[in-house]
Amino acid sequence: MGYFRFHATKDKFVPDKKETFKQVARERIQAEEDMLPSCRKGVSIAALSRPAYGSRVPYRLSPSWTRGPVTKQIQRQQSQFQPLVPPSPESLGKPVAAKQYRRTRTLLKRLIQLGLLSAAVLAVDSYFFDAVVTRSARTFKTGLVVALDYKINFRANPPFADSIADVHHRSAERLFHLLRNNGGLYLKIGQAIAMQSAILPPEFQKMFASMFDDAPQNSWEDVRQVIREDFGKDVEEVFDVSFDGVQDNKGIMERTARASASVAQVHWARLSDGREVAIKIQKREIERQVGWDLWTFKVVSKIYTWWFDIPLYTLVPYISERLMLETDFVNEANNASEMRDLIQNEPRLRGKVYIPKVYRELSSRRVMTAEWIEGVRLWDKEGIEATWHGGWRKGSPGAGGELLTPPTNVQLSTDPNNEKLKPTRDDWRGASGKGGLGLNYKPVMETMVSLFSAQMFLWGLVHCDPHPGNIFIRRLPNGKPELVLIDHGLYIRMSPEFRHDYALFWKSLMTFDNATIGRIVKGWGINSPDLFASATLMRPYTGGDNSTSESIKKLTKAEQKQRAYEMQMQMRNGIRQILGDEKKWPQELIFIGRNLRIVQGNNQFLGSPVNRVKITGLWASRALTEQPHLSISQRWKYYANHLVFRAVLVGTDVWFWYAKIKQWFGLGKGMDADIEEQMRAVAGDMGIELNHGIFEG
Repeated sequence: MGYFRFHATKDKFVPDKKETFKQVARERIQAEEDMLPSCRKGVSIAALSRPAYGSRVPYRLSPSWTRGPVTKQIQRQQSQFQPLVPPSPESLGKPVAAKQYRRTRTLLKRLIQLGLLSAAVLAVDSYFFDAVVTRSARTFKTGLVVALDYKINFRANPPFADSIADVHHRSAERLFHLLRNNGGLYLKIGQAIAMQSAILPPEFQKMFASMFDDAPQNSWEDVRQVIREDFGKDVEEVFDVSFDGVQDNKGIMERTARASASVAQVHWARLSDGREVAIKIQKREIERQVGWDLWTFKVVSKIYTWWFDIPLYTLVPYISERLMLETDFVNEANNASEMRDLIQNEPRLRGKVYIPKVYRELSSRRVMTAEWIEGVRLWDKEGIEATWHGGWRKGSPGAGGELLTPPTNVQLSTDPNNEKLKPTRDDWRGASGKGGLGLNYKPVMETMVSLFSAQMFLWGLVHCDPHPGNIFIRRLPNGKPELVLIDHGLYIRMSPEFRHDYALFWKSLMTFDNATIGRIVKGWGINSPDLFASATLMRPYTGGDNSTSESIKKLTKAEQKQRAYEMQMQMRNGIRQILGDEKKWPQELIFIGRNLRIVQGNNQFLGSPVNRVKITGLWASRALTEQPHLSISQRWKYYANHLVFRAVLVGTDVWFWYAKIKQWFGLGKGMDADIEEQMRAVAGDMGIELNHGIFEG
C-alpha cells in the first residue's frame, strides 16, 4: 500500500499523513546534507530513522531497512567519529542571571556568627566566671524539660509514657545528672534531696541514694591563690610551714587534700608549735558560683510554684539564706565555738561530746583552721565494737583533747598531688589491725540522740547536717565513748516561743493530747495535724482524728494506674495541707525535720540500740521545766507533769523491749525498723514508697 491507506467510507485511497510527514522530513534533511562534507552525510537520515528514547512512535513503525544488523553497525561506526558541534547562540535564547541564593547565604552566615559568638561566650564564661552562665542555662533547660514532662504525662494514662513510674524515673535521672554535672552548691541541694527522699517517689529515692557531698579536689595552685587572697600572704607565711624539707622551727602541711566536698576541701598540717590542724579551704570557684546558683534555684522554684500550684517558693528564701551562710566559714567558726561553750556548760553532755577547737588567728571567710580529729566513723561497726588493744586506762589518740604525738621519719614528697605526711596512729588496733575501740553502740546512740534533743529543746541552736560522715567516735581513758561533732556550717536558730511550742508539741505527741497538738499546729498554719504528727515522730500517729487517712481510704478502687495517680494527687494535697498558711508556717521545721530523719536513720542502721522516741520526749519535757522565765509555782507544776510524763513513757519502753527481744531471736530489726515498716504501710496508701537506705552508696 506504500504511503496510502484505504478508507472504506470514501471508497478511495488517500495519503497517510504520518508517512507523508516523514517523507517530507527526509527530503529536507537530504537537501541540507548535500551541502555538508561527505563525512557527515547520511547521519541525519540515520538519526531520523531511529526512534528516539521515550518517543511515542513505536519501534515497529520505523522503516524495516533501518532495523537490520548492518545498518546498526554502520550507525555505531558513524557516531564514533561525530565531532562535537556547540549550539548556536541564537538557539539558547536570552541570557538569564545566575541565582544568587541570598537568603540561604545570609542564614548560613548568621549561623556561623552565632556559633562563633556562642563559643566565645562559653570560653569567657568558663575561664573568667567559672561557668556560671553555662550552669544556669543547663539548669533552666533541664527544669523546663522536667516541667513539661510532668505537665503532659502526670495522669492516670500518660500519653508519652508507659506509667507514672516511667515519668518519675526519667525525671529523677535528668535531675541527678544535672546536679552531678553542675557540682558545687548543686551537690548540697542534691544531698538535701537525698536526706528527704522518704517523701519522694521510689524512682527518686533509688537515683539519689548515691548523691553524697563528694567532689574532685582543686589543684594546689588554686589553694595557694585562695589563701593569698584572704590573708594577703603565702601559705608558708600564714601557717609557718615549709615544703622544702623538715626544719626544726617550721611546720609541715600536706598539699594533697584528705577530703574533698562540693564547697571545700580539707588539708592536714602540723604547726611549728606542735598542734595538728585541719585546714578547710573553700574551692576558688564557689565565690562566683554561689550567687548565680541560688538565683537560678529561686527562679526555677518560682516557676514550679506557679505551674504546679504547690506553695514551695515561700520556703526558698530561707533555704537560700542557710546555704549562703554555709559558704561563710566565719559563721561556721562562730557556730562551732558557741556549741562548744553550750556543751561545756551542760553537765549531762560534758565529757561525752567534743567539739573541735577553732583557731581564729588562722581562719578567714574562706579558710577555717580547727583541731585535727583522730577517730572512727559512726558507721564503722567493726572499728567501734571490736576488741580494744590500746592498753589499760588509755584512750584512743586525741580523746578528750589530748595533744597528738608528733610524726617521726617524715619524708616530704615532690609531688603535691600525692603527698601523705600524717602518721596512721592505729596501734590500738593490735598487731592484726582488726581491733577496735571496744565500745557498745547503746551509750553512743544515747549520747547522740541526747545531743540533738538538747539542741532543739534546750538551746534552740540545731546542727542540721548530722550525717555519719560528720560524727566521729573516740574512746576515753575511762573506757567510755566520746562523740565528736564536726562541720558546723548548716545551723538554724529557734526563737524562744517556737522552741517552747515545739517542746510542748513533742510532749503532747507522747500523751495523745490532741487538743494541744491541734492548737499548736493551727498556730503554725498547718491544716493536717495527724499527718504532720506522723512526719514529726517518723512513725504513724494514731491519736488524732485520722482525717488524712480516712480521706485516703475513700479513694476509688479503680484500676491500678488510676489508683496510683489518685494517691499521688492526694499526697500533693497533703503537702498543701501541711504548708497551709505560708505566712505562719515556721520555716525552721524544714531543717529540724532533716535532723530528725538523719538521727532516726543512724539509729535504725545500727540496729536500734536505744529508744529514740523516749529519749527525745524526755528532753522535750525536761526543757519545759527548765525554762528560765518560769516562776517557782510554774516550775513545780511543770516538774510534777514531767514525773507523770516519765510514767507514761513506760509504754514506749514495753514496745522497745518487745522489738528488742524479737531482734535477738532474728524476728525483727529493732524498734526503729518496726516504726519504719508502719510508716511504709501508711505511706503506701498515700502513693509513697519509703526508702530504708537513705545513706546507701
